[in-house]
Amino acid sequence: MTAHLIRGAQLVDGSRADIRLEARRITAVGSGLDAAGATVVDADGLIALPGLVDLHTHLREPGFEESETVLTGSRAAAAGGFTAVNAMANSSPVADTAGVVEQVQALGDDAGYVTVRPIGAVSQGLQGTHLSEIGAMATSRAKVRVFSDDGSCVSDPLLMRRALEYIKGFGGVLAQHAQEPRLTIGAQMNEGRLSSELGLAGWPAVAEEAIIARDVLLADHVGARLHVCHVSTAGSVEVIRWAKSRGIDVTAEVTPHHLVLTEDLIAGHDGAPGYDARYKVNPPLRSREDVDALRAALADGTIDIVATDHAPHTAEAKCCEWPAAANGMVGLESALSVVQAAVVDSGQLDWADVARVLSEAPARIGQVEGHGQRIAEGAPAEITLYDPSVRREFAVTDLAGQSQNSPYLGMQLPGRVVATFHHGYPTVLDGELVGAETIAEHARAALV
Repeated sequence: MTAHLIRGAQLVDGSRADIRLEARRITAVGSGLDAAGATVVDADGLIALPGLVDLHTHLREPGFEESETVLTGSRAAAAGGFTAVNAMANSSPVADTAGVVEQVQALGDDAGYVTVRPIGAVSQGLQGTHLSEIGAMATSRAKVRVFSDDGSCVSDPLLMRRALEYIKGFGGVLAQHAQEPRLTIGAQMNEGRLSSELGLAGWPAVAEEAIIARDVLLADHVGARLHVCHVSTAGSVEVIRWAKSRGIDVTAEVTPHHLVLTEDLIAGHDGAPGYDARYKVNPPLRSREDVDALRAALADGTIDIVATDHAPHTAEAKCCEWPAAANGMVGLESALSVVQAAVVDSGQLDWADVARVLSEAPARIGQVEGHGQRIAEGAPAEITLYDPSVRREFAVTDLAGQSQNSPYLGMQLPGRVVATFHHGYPTVLDGELVGAETIAEHARAALV
């Protein structure tokens, strides 16, 4: 495999260095490194981050390949600077058996753009009534360590307790989609004044907060690890903050869209008509007060990570009347730019914090081996090169996956991923994806 020398990158501590990548490892970090035998990548003005890790991605395969496949989702991830993604279980068939999670991992290995770690379902068929084959998935070739019914809540407290007990036995984590189903029947957007004005059924904040409160108490009782998906309300932040103060083993994520977008977009903006289903998502976009609370919680560590909840849908599923439209937004390609806009440019996070919330902590929570390590000699060669000085209008051409349901199209966003290195080989160079055949060759060589 060809060695690469990244010349003059800015590290997250503000220093500048050359970085040599060879045989899946960082073999040297310093100034004036010898370029002999290496392809040189000019990184002047670029920030070098450890490869990004997404704990919450919907790759749709098997079953919903019209929206996304493991290959196209992997390409979207690489374009966004990610080197590893965790694939949620709501495929068809559901990832509730060893066979399905092994299939998803194998498809990721064949694609070669990122490490794909399958997430196993908590319940059979995501139905919330009987536990899935948790032990079989944990001991399979995929070695699943994160389990979630995301898209649905594990609402039965007894099933939730049993799942926490089971997963605790091998050191796994249960990632909960916190949504009390009886409080959100028919819900279409955040409950409040605006939902009443628009005539849309409300999704109350307490439906999220009540489940989180119940589950942190269950996790404490069992002594298990709980992860809360896509936290969206100020009240949820307070519950998680209280749980952490008690020493309960809980972690939490926030999505990029919940850090910048608010419910007001649903009413229309800048001359655009209302009820644009690009803004329909679950949990829904909330108030400005919620957004501010989520940013502060990410900055003070109450919320541990940013996760995209990348949810691709076909045009037919989104270009329709609001009640019939599917929930979800694509987010892999835009995540780093949105995080910069929301919390870096505002001064709430620095680039070392970005490395923590988008790489180090998600890799630790998800137990993604070979990722999330700081750039240093001997570390895995998983690196993202990012230009924070660029300002651009986010466009369809910035999307590398199969679906185009991005809420940011037409918006001005900062920053651009210039290069992504996975296992030491480039998946993105000069802002362009490397071809699939070349990546497949690199992936095969990396396994030798």
